[in-house]
Amino acid sequence: MNINTLPNITLSSTPTRQDSLSQLVCVERWNETADVVSFRFQAGEPMKFDYKPGQFMTLVLDINGEQACRSYTLSSTPSRPYSLMLTIKRVEGGLVSNYLIDHLQPGQMVRVLPPTGQFNLFDISAQKYLFLSAGCGITPMYSMSRYLTDTQMNADIAFVHSARTQADIIFKTSLETMATRHRDFKLRYIVENVTTDTVWHTEETLHDIGRLSANNLRDLVPDFAERTVFLCGPEPYMQAVKKILTDLNFDMSKLYHESFATAVKEAQSRVKQAEMQSANQVNASASFMLSIGDKKRALTAEQTLLEGIEAEGLPIIAACRSGVCGACKCQVLEGETESTSSMTLTPADIDAGYVLACSTKLKSDVTLSLG
Repeated sequence: MNINTLPNITLSSTPTRQDSLSQLVCVERWNETADVVSFRFQAGEPMKFDYKPGQFMTLVLDINGEQACRSYTLSSTPSRPYSLMLTIKRVEGGLVSNYLIDHLQPGQMVRVLPPTGQFNLFDISAQKYLFLSAGCGITPMYSMSRYLTDTQMNADIAFVHSARTQADIIFKTSLETMATRHRDFKLRYIVENVTTDTVWHTEETLHDIGRLSANNLRDLVPDFAERTVFLCGPEPYMQAVKKILTDLNFDMSKLYHESFATAVKEAQSRVKQAEMQSANQVNASASFMLSIGDKKRALTAEQTLLEGIEAEGLPIIAACRSGVCGACKCQVLEGETESTSSMTLTPADIDAGYVLACSTKLKSDVTLSLG
Protein backbone atom coordinates (compact mmCIF):
# COMPACT_ATOMS: atom_id res chain seq x y z
CA MET A 1 0.00 0.00 0.00
CA ASN A 2 1.17 3.54 -0.64
CA ILE A 3 0.99 4.63 3.01
CA ASN A 4 4.63 5.16 3.94
CA THR A 5 6.76 7.11 6.36
CA LEU A 6 8.65 9.47 4.06
CA PRO A 7 10.35 12.89 4.26
CA ASN A 8 8.42 16.13 4.02
CA ILE A 9 6.56 16.86 0.81
CA THR A 10 5.79 20.20 -0.77
CA LEU A 11 2.50 21.13 -2.40
CA SER A 12 2.10 24.37 -4.29
CA SER A 13 -0.47 26.75 -2.86
CA THR A 14 -1.48 27.73 -6.36
CA PRO A 15 -4.66 26.13 -7.74
CA THR A 16 -4.07 22.65 -9.12
CA ARG A 17 -5.91 20.73 -11.79
CA GLN A 18 -8.81 18.65 -10.55
CA ASP A 19 -7.15 15.61 -12.11
CA SER A 20 -3.65 16.05 -10.58
CA LEU A 21 -2.47 13.62 -7.90
CA SER A 22 -0.66 15.00 -4.85
CA GLN A 23 0.54 13.61 -1.53
CA LEU A 24 -0.47 14.56 1.99
CA VAL A 25 0.87 13.54 5.39
CA CYS A 26 -1.42 12.24 8.10
CA VAL A 27 -0.54 14.25 11.23
CA GLU A 28 -3.25 13.14 13.67
CA ARG A 29 -6.05 10.62 14.15
CA TRP A 30 -8.71 10.20 16.85
CA ASN A 31 -11.94 8.31 17.49
CA GLU A 32 -15.20 10.20 17.08
CA THR A 33 -17.40 7.23 18.04
CA ALA A 34 -16.86 3.49 18.45
CA ASP A 35 -16.73 2.97 14.67
CA VAL A 36 -15.81 6.42 13.30
CA VAL A 37 -12.29 7.88 13.08
CA SER A 38 -11.15 11.36 12.02
CA PHE A 39 -7.80 11.93 10.27
CA ARG A 40 -6.01 15.27 9.94
CA PHE A 41 -3.69 15.91 6.97
CA GLN A 42 -1.15 18.58 6.14
CA ALA A 43 1.36 19.30 3.41
CA GLY A 44 5.04 18.71 4.10
CA GLU A 45 5.49 22.39 4.89
CA PRO A 46 2.86 24.99 5.89
CA MET A 47 0.40 25.95 3.17
CA LYS A 48 -3.21 27.03 2.90
CA PHE A 49 -5.72 24.63 1.37
CA ASP A 50 -8.33 26.22 -0.87
CA TYR A 51 -11.69 24.45 -1.19
CA LYS A 52 -15.39 24.98 -0.61
CA PRO A 53 -17.24 23.77 2.53
CA GLY A 54 -19.05 20.56 1.60
CA GLN A 55 -16.63 19.38 -1.10
CA PHE A 56 -15.01 15.94 -1.13
CA MET A 57 -11.48 14.64 -1.63
CA THR A 58 -10.49 11.38 -3.35
CA LEU A 59 -7.84 9.09 -1.85
CA VAL A 60 -5.91 6.68 -4.09
CA LEU A 61 -4.40 3.64 -2.37
CA ASP A 62 -2.66 0.39 -3.26
CA ILE A 63 -4.20 -2.43 -1.25
CA ASN A 64 -2.83 -5.95 -1.67
CA GLY A 65 -1.36 -5.03 -5.04
CA GLU A 66 -4.61 -3.55 -6.37
CA GLN A 67 -5.45 0.12 -6.80
CA ALA A 68 -8.44 1.31 -4.82
CA CYS A 69 -9.91 4.79 -4.58
CA ARG A 70 -12.62 6.36 -2.47
CA SER A 71 -14.07 9.86 -2.14
CA TYR A 72 -14.75 11.32 1.31
CA THR A 73 -16.36 14.64 2.17
CA LEU A 74 -14.01 16.97 4.01
CA SER A 75 -15.12 17.56 7.59
CA SER A 76 -12.68 20.45 7.98
CA THR A 77 -13.42 24.05 7.02
CA PRO A 78 -11.45 26.42 4.74
CA SER A 79 -11.81 29.07 7.44
CA ARG A 80 -9.11 27.03 9.21
CA PRO A 81 -7.02 26.45 6.10
CA TYR A 82 -3.75 24.87 7.23
CA SER A 83 -5.02 21.28 7.45
CA LEU A 84 -7.63 18.98 5.96
CA MET A 85 -9.78 16.55 7.93
CA LEU A 86 -11.56 13.39 6.81
CA THR A 87 -14.00 11.52 9.04
CA ILE A 88 -14.41 7.86 8.11
CA LYS A 89 -16.80 5.18 9.34
CA ARG A 90 -16.00 1.50 9.53
CA VAL A 91 -18.51 -0.37 7.37
CA GLU A 92 -19.04 -4.03 6.60
CA GLY A 93 -17.13 -4.86 3.40
CA GLY A 94 -15.70 -1.33 3.20
CA LEU A 95 -12.33 -2.08 1.60
CA VAL A 96 -10.81 1.43 1.66
CA SER A 97 -12.57 2.80 4.75
CA ASN A 98 -11.67 -0.18 6.91
CA TYR A 99 -8.11 -0.29 5.60
CA LEU A 100 -7.56 3.36 6.49
CA ILE A 101 -8.97 2.89 9.99
CA ASP A 102 -6.83 -0.21 10.56
CA HIS A 103 -3.56 1.03 9.03
CA LEU A 104 -3.23 4.81 8.53
CA GLN A 105 -1.13 6.36 11.29
CA PRO A 106 0.40 9.83 11.85
CA GLY A 107 3.57 10.33 9.81
CA GLN A 108 2.34 8.26 6.87
CA MET A 109 1.42 9.59 3.44
CA VAL A 110 -1.51 9.15 1.10
CA ARG A 111 -2.05 10.10 -2.52
CA VAL A 112 -5.03 12.39 -3.09
CA LEU A 113 -6.87 14.32 -5.75
CA PRO A 114 -7.75 17.97 -4.98
CA PRO A 115 -11.13 18.72 -3.38
CA THR A 116 -14.09 19.07 -5.73
CA GLY A 117 -17.89 18.77 -5.79
CA GLN A 118 -20.88 20.97 -6.56
CA PHE A 119 -22.64 20.27 -3.24
CA ASN A 120 -21.02 23.09 -1.31
CA LEU A 121 -21.76 26.26 0.59
CA PHE A 122 -20.29 28.68 -1.96
CA ASP A 123 -22.14 27.48 -5.06
CA ILE A 124 -25.57 27.25 -3.41
CA SER A 125 -27.14 30.54 -2.37
CA ALA A 126 -29.08 30.65 0.91
CA GLN A 127 -30.17 33.12 3.59
CA LYS A 128 -31.49 30.61 6.14
CA TYR A 129 -30.06 27.10 6.29
CA LEU A 130 -31.57 23.73 7.20
CA PHE A 131 -29.00 20.93 7.41
CA LEU A 132 -30.53 17.44 7.44
CA SER A 133 -28.14 14.54 7.89
CA ALA A 134 -27.88 10.95 9.06
CA GLY A 135 -24.85 8.83 9.93
CA CYS A 136 -21.67 9.95 8.17
CA GLY A 137 -23.79 12.30 6.08
CA ILE A 138 -23.06 14.74 8.88
CA THR A 139 -19.58 15.50 7.49
CA PRO A 140 -20.47 18.15 4.86
CA MET A 141 -22.97 19.74 7.25
CA TYR A 142 -20.32 19.95 9.96
CA SER A 143 -17.88 21.59 7.55
CA MET A 144 -20.51 24.09 6.42
CA SER A 145 -21.60 24.84 9.99
CA ARG A 146 -18.06 25.49 11.20
CA TYR A 147 -17.41 27.75 8.22
CA LEU A 148 -20.59 29.77 8.79
CA THR A 149 -20.04 30.15 12.53
CA ASP A 150 -16.38 31.06 11.92
CA THR A 151 -17.13 33.73 9.32
CA GLN A 152 -20.59 35.16 10.12
CA MET A 153 -21.91 36.75 13.29
CA ASN A 154 -25.52 35.64 12.94
CA ALA A 155 -25.72 32.79 10.42
CA ASP A 156 -29.25 31.36 10.72
CA ILE A 157 -28.72 27.58 10.86
CA ALA A 158 -31.11 24.80 11.84
CA PHE A 159 -29.25 21.48 12.05
CA VAL A 160 -31.20 18.23 12.45
CA HIS A 161 -29.10 15.07 12.67
CA SER A 162 -30.41 11.50 12.85
CA ALA A 163 -28.47 8.67 14.50
CA ARG A 164 -29.03 5.20 15.96
CA THR A 165 -28.23 6.29 19.54
CA GLN A 166 -26.72 9.35 21.18
CA ALA A 167 -23.40 7.48 21.34
CA ASP A 168 -23.39 7.36 17.51
CA ILE A 169 -23.66 11.14 17.06
CA ILE A 170 -20.47 12.24 15.31
CA PHE A 171 -19.00 15.63 16.39
CA LYS A 172 -21.48 15.74 19.29
CA THR A 173 -19.36 17.83 21.66
CA SER A 174 -18.20 20.27 18.99
CA LEU A 175 -21.73 20.74 17.65
CA GLU A 176 -23.11 21.44 21.10
CA THR A 177 -20.34 23.99 21.67
CA MET A 178 -21.44 25.77 18.48
CA ALA A 179 -25.05 25.71 19.70
CA THR A 180 -23.98 27.23 23.02
CA ARG A 181 -21.87 30.00 21.47
CA HIS A 182 -24.10 30.99 18.55
CA ARG A 183 -27.68 31.89 19.36
CA ASP A 184 -28.83 31.46 15.74
CA PHE A 185 -27.39 27.94 15.50
CA LYS A 186 -30.28 25.64 16.37
CA LEU A 187 -29.15 22.06 16.92
CA ARG A 188 -31.64 19.18 17.02
CA TYR A 189 -31.09 15.41 17.29
CA ILE A 190 -33.30 12.48 16.37
CA VAL A 191 -32.17 9.07 17.63
CA GLU A 192 -33.81 5.71 17.15
CA ASN A 193 -32.92 4.46 20.65
CA VAL A 194 -31.78 6.17 23.85
CA THR A 195 -29.15 4.44 25.96
CA THR A 196 -28.35 5.20 29.58
CA ASP A 197 -24.56 5.06 29.43
CA THR A 198 -24.01 8.31 27.49
CA VAL A 199 -24.97 11.91 28.29
CA TRP A 200 -28.03 12.61 26.15
CA HIS A 201 -28.14 16.31 25.36
CA THR A 202 -27.57 19.82 26.62
CA GLU A 203 -30.26 22.37 27.34
CA GLU A 204 -29.43 24.08 24.03
CA THR A 205 -30.30 20.96 22.03
CA LEU A 206 -33.86 19.88 21.25
CA HIS A 207 -34.33 16.20 20.52
CA ASP A 208 -36.80 13.52 19.50
CA ILE A 209 -36.90 9.74 19.60
CA GLY A 210 -37.56 7.62 16.52
CA ARG A 211 -37.00 8.69 12.95
CA LEU A 212 -37.48 11.94 11.08
CA SER A 213 -41.12 12.53 10.13
CA ALA A 214 -43.27 15.37 8.91
CA ASN A 215 -44.56 15.91 12.45
CA ASN A 216 -41.22 16.08 14.25
CA LEU A 217 -39.65 18.17 11.47
CA ARG A 218 -42.42 20.74 11.98
CA ASP A 219 -41.89 20.58 15.76
CA LEU A 220 -38.10 20.84 15.67
CA VAL A 221 -37.88 23.43 12.86
CA PRO A 222 -41.18 25.32 12.67
CA ASP A 223 -39.90 27.66 9.94
CA PHE A 224 -38.47 24.87 7.73
CA ALA A 225 -40.43 26.14 4.71
CA GLU A 226 -38.45 29.41 4.77
CA ARG A 227 -35.07 27.64 4.64
CA THR A 228 -32.76 26.23 1.97
CA VAL A 229 -32.30 22.53 2.71
CA PHE A 230 -28.95 20.73 2.47
CA LEU A 231 -29.39 16.95 2.68
CA CYS A 232 -26.85 14.13 3.06
CA GLY A 233 -26.97 10.57 4.36
CA PRO A 234 -27.61 6.98 3.30
CA GLU A 235 -29.81 6.65 0.23
CA PRO A 236 -32.91 5.29 2.09
CA TYR A 237 -32.74 8.23 4.50
CA MET A 238 -32.51 10.77 1.69
CA GLN A 239 -35.42 9.21 -0.17
CA ALA A 240 -37.49 9.31 3.02
CA VAL A 241 -36.63 13.00 3.57
CA LYS A 242 -37.57 13.88 0.00
CA LYS A 243 -40.96 12.25 0.50
CA ILE A 244 -41.47 14.09 3.79
CA LEU A 245 -40.68 17.45 2.19
CA THR A 246 -42.91 16.68 -0.80
CA ASP A 247 -45.79 15.75 1.51
CA LEU A 248 -45.27 19.03 3.37
CA ASN A 249 -45.48 20.97 0.07
CA PHE A 250 -41.93 22.21 0.49
CA ASP A 251 -40.50 24.13 -2.47
CA MET A 252 -38.21 21.36 -3.79
CA SER A 253 -36.17 23.86 -5.82
CA LYS A 254 -34.65 24.81 -2.45
CA LEU A 255 -33.48 21.25 -1.73
CA TYR A 256 -29.86 20.30 -2.45
CA HIS A 257 -28.40 16.90 -1.67
CA GLU A 258 -25.22 14.87 -1.74
CA SER A 259 -25.26 11.11 -2.17
CA PHE A 260 -22.81 8.38 -1.16
CA ALA A 261 -24.14 6.17 -3.95
CA THR A 262 -22.05 7.72 -6.73
CA ALA A 263 -18.86 8.31 -4.75
CA VAL A 264 -16.95 5.25 -5.97
CA LYS A 265 -17.80 5.86 -9.62
CA GLU A 266 -16.82 9.53 -9.28
CA ALA A 267 -13.53 8.57 -7.64
CA GLN A 268 -12.67 6.06 -10.33
CA SER A 269 -13.38 8.60 -13.06
CA ARG A 270 -11.15 11.23 -11.46
CA VAL A 271 -8.35 8.75 -10.90
CA LYS A 272 -8.48 7.77 -14.57
CA GLN A 273 -8.07 11.43 -15.49
CA ALA A 274 -5.20 11.82 -13.02
CA GLU A 275 -3.33 8.82 -14.33
CA MET A 276 -3.73 9.93 -17.92
CA GLN A 277 -2.42 13.38 -17.00
CA SER A 278 0.52 12.30 -14.84
CA ALA A 279 1.69 9.55 -17.18
CA ASN A 280 1.00 11.63 -20.30
CA GLN A 281 -0.56 8.58 -21.92
CA VAL A 282 -3.42 10.34 -23.66
CA ASN A 283 -2.88 10.34 -27.41
CA ALA A 284 -5.01 10.91 -30.47
CA SER A 285 -5.48 7.20 -31.22
CA ALA A 286 -6.62 6.36 -27.67
CA SER A 287 -8.79 9.35 -26.86
CA PHE A 288 -11.14 11.93 -28.33
CA MET A 289 -11.64 15.61 -27.61
CA LEU A 290 -14.87 16.87 -26.04
CA SER A 291 -15.51 20.58 -26.73
CA ILE A 292 -18.14 22.58 -24.82
CA GLY A 293 -17.94 26.31 -25.52
CA ASP A 294 -14.37 27.30 -24.67
CA LYS A 295 -13.81 24.16 -22.58
CA LYS A 296 -11.95 21.16 -24.00
CA ARG A 297 -11.19 17.78 -22.40
CA ALA A 298 -9.69 14.57 -23.70
CA LEU A 299 -11.83 11.52 -22.93
CA THR A 300 -11.13 7.86 -23.49
CA ALA A 301 -13.59 5.73 -25.39
CA GLU A 302 -14.69 4.28 -22.03
CA GLN A 303 -15.62 7.58 -20.40
CA THR A 304 -19.05 9.16 -20.62
CA LEU A 305 -19.92 12.70 -21.64
CA LEU A 306 -21.09 13.25 -18.06
CA GLU A 307 -17.63 12.44 -16.70
CA GLY A 308 -16.09 15.03 -19.02
CA ILE A 309 -18.72 17.67 -18.23
CA GLU A 310 -18.32 17.26 -14.46
CA ALA A 311 -14.53 17.14 -14.70
CA GLU A 312 -14.64 20.61 -16.29
CA GLY A 313 -16.90 21.87 -13.50
CA LEU A 314 -19.77 22.71 -15.86
CA PRO A 315 -23.35 22.82 -14.54
CA ILE A 316 -25.43 19.75 -15.32
CA ILE A 317 -28.16 17.89 -13.44
CA ALA A 318 -27.42 14.18 -13.16
CA ALA A 319 -29.98 12.57 -10.89
CA CYS A 320 -30.01 8.86 -11.75
CA ARG A 321 -26.74 8.49 -13.70
CA SER A 322 -28.17 5.42 -15.38
CA GLY A 323 -30.04 6.74 -18.42
CA VAL A 324 -33.48 6.69 -16.82
CA CYS A 325 -34.46 10.18 -15.59
CA GLY A 326 -33.42 12.21 -18.64
CA ALA A 327 -32.09 15.11 -16.55
CA CYS A 328 -28.67 15.14 -18.26
CA LYS A 329 -29.97 15.67 -21.81
CA CYS A 330 -27.57 17.61 -24.01
CA GLN A 331 -27.08 18.19 -27.74
CA VAL A 332 -24.27 16.88 -29.95
CA LEU A 333 -23.51 19.63 -32.46
CA GLU A 334 -20.64 17.87 -34.25
CA GLY A 335 -19.06 14.43 -34.07
CA GLU A 336 -20.07 10.85 -33.46
CA THR A 337 -21.22 9.26 -30.20
CA GLU A 338 -22.57 5.94 -28.97
CA SER A 339 -25.37 5.72 -26.39
CA THR A 340 -26.58 2.85 -24.25
CA SER A 341 -29.85 4.59 -23.33
CA SER A 342 -32.20 7.07 -24.97
CA MET A 343 -35.06 6.81 -22.46
CA THR A 344 -37.16 10.01 -22.21
CA LEU A 345 -35.80 11.23 -25.58
CA THR A 346 -38.37 11.67 -28.33
CA PRO A 347 -37.67 10.78 -31.99
CA ALA A 348 -37.46 14.53 -32.65
CA ASP A 349 -34.86 14.89 -29.86
CA ILE A 350 -32.76 12.10 -31.33
CA ASP A 351 -32.99 13.57 -34.83
CA ALA A 352 -31.82 16.91 -33.41
CA GLY A 353 -28.74 15.26 -31.87
CA TYR A 354 -29.84 15.10 -28.24
CA VAL A 355 -28.29 12.40 -26.05
CA LEU A 356 -28.16 11.49 -22.36
CA ALA A 357 -24.72 12.47 -21.07
CA CYS A 358 -24.56 9.70 -18.45
CA SER A 359 -25.10 7.00 -21.09
CA THR A 360 -23.10 8.36 -24.02
CA LYS A 361 -19.45 7.88 -25.02
CA LEU A 362 -17.33 9.45 -27.75
CA LYS A 363 -16.52 7.72 -31.03
CA SER A 364 -14.82 10.82 -32.45
CA ASP A 365 -14.03 14.41 -31.45
CA VAL A 366 -17.34 15.96 -30.38
CA THR A 367 -18.71 19.48 -29.94
CA LEU A 368 -21.48 19.57 -27.32
CA SER A 369 -24.10 22.07 -26.21
CA LEU A 370 -25.54 22.01 -22.69
CA GLY A 371 -28.22 24.61 -23.50
